Amino acid sequence: MKVCRQLAMIFLLLFMSLSLIPAPLRSQTEEVRLTVFYPSIGTLRNLQALREKGYLNIPGLKVTGVYHVREMTNYEEARKYARENDLDWFSFKAFSAEIGPENIFKANGLTPELTEIIRNSDGIIFFGGPDIPPAVWGDRTSLLSVIEDPYRHYFELSAIFHLLGGYQDPAFKPLLAENPELPVLGICLGAQSLNVGTGGTLIQDIWSEVYGKNYVEDIIALGPDRWHNNPFIKLRPDLRLSGYNFHWIRLLPDGFFVKKLGFSPDDRPRILSSHHQAIKKLGQGFKVVATSPDGKIVEAIHHTRFPNVLGIQFHPEHYRLWDQNLQVKFQPDGAPTSYWEILNSNPPSLEFHRKLWAWFGEAMKQNKAKAAPRASTRAWSTIMSGAVFFLITGWR
Repeated sequence: MKVCRQLAMIFLLLFMSLSLIPAPLRSQTEEVRLTVFYPSIGTLRNLQALREKGYLNIPGLKVTGVYHVREMTNYEEARKYARENDLDWFSFKAFSAEIGPENIFKANGLTPELTEIIRNSDGIIFFGGPDIPPAVWGDRTSLLSVIEDPYRHYFELSAIFHLLGGYQDPAFKPLLAENPELPVLGICLGAQSLNVGTGGTLIQDIWSEVYGKNYVEDIIALGPDRWHNNPFIKLRPDLRLSGYNFHWIRLLPDGFFVKKLGFSPDDRPRILSSHHQAIKKLGQGFKVVATSPDGKIVEAIHHTRFPNVLGIQFHPEHYRLWDQNLQVKFQPDGAPTSYWEILNSNPPSLEFHRKLWAWFGEAMKQNKAKAAPRASTRAWSTIMSGAVFFLITGWR
């Protein structure tokens, strides 16, 4: 009788699994889920443009913007923007668990929710933003570092450590070990965060630390290929010059852009740049795959264990890149032009941007295609664990 009850319980559990599994599988078939950190109005505009121009041409794309309630950004404005522009494909999720320098790089109150949203994502993007507090990588704070939003960094760095692990605790099991091909893209600050979150460090100010320059005029004399933002805005803020700068990047022959995207080491794509900090010591698992023209600044890093984790120190997402009518000036005596014209007239710059987004979109779709078997495996594992438990302990 006892054995019969045990068998009956096993069959009951199996029957329940058949009724429960199809719901998530149906959802996975219909939706490709992107999680983005820092869901500001600018982020929403950039994603709108990428979708409208076909750069993120993914049927069923659903985007969740995540943030910590103690961040400085007013996300109610972004929620209002989403409502007014009928962005029904975008939703928001706020995290509130306590986070700080003392528990960033370990399991903490954020862990359950981070685990859930990462497991339910087909892609993740970390966007640009302000300087990371140097204390989190054990450095003193330069007078040139500008700390504006510490909780944003605590939240995003903890998420990255949960994703990838790091030198801070080599025994920590990263969530991507469960799904090694999940695409993760870090843009500008996002690239720096990928590096710091895995135990790397940053240069706090490029011009003073790398080039030894402390005056704007000396920086201008270096030439545009060594500008990582536009120095003229410090001299002539009244002219409303672009704060960004375009320069070309050097693609390393054994790196992601050559091996994965098919470019040549001789190609010189131009990119949109605006930063004064840069990667110094590499975080765990990363290698350099692109540099500035002079080789002194890291422009992209790629993970050696997780093949779809990429950090780029430039801005391929900016909605103004695709606006052919917008005219801007970069220098007081320069002629107006558009970001689009700069890309279009400097091949393979436009192709470079298109291929970058095509890779990310395709990686998301491939992750979605593999998600159903993973979900099924987890469900059956849970069922069988329960069955074994009842076989051992018996039906009471």
